[in-house]
Amino acid sequence: NTGDQSAATNTGDQSAATNTGDWSVATNTGDQSAATNTGYRSAAVVSGQESVACALGFEGRAKGAKGCWLVLAEWKGEHRTDVKCFFVDGYTIKENTYYVLQNGKPQEVN
Repeated sequence: NTGDQSAATNTGDQSAATNTGDWSVATNTGDQSAATNTGYRSAAVVSGQESVACALGFEGRAKGAKGCWLVLAEWKGEHRTDVKCFFVDGYTIKENTYYVLQNGKPQEVN
């Protein structure tokens, strides 16, 4: 999906939901799958086992179920300055909670 304020959704195992539009959401519920979003203020969400949510756009956020991975990007102005990956263990990184990358660390957001 490439439109603004849109959604890309997938429920199959080992599949991908990708969105490049601003204020959009990419969601995947299949196991070992990926949800990727590169749009401004967009979100990536995964709930299948061992899946990955990638939020690479400016002010992007990601959340996932326990056992999933979050890939978050940090921006300064118009430039991406950092990208890091975090495991949703349910303690350090809470499940079903949105995170952004700030100062190189994951931060909870609404």
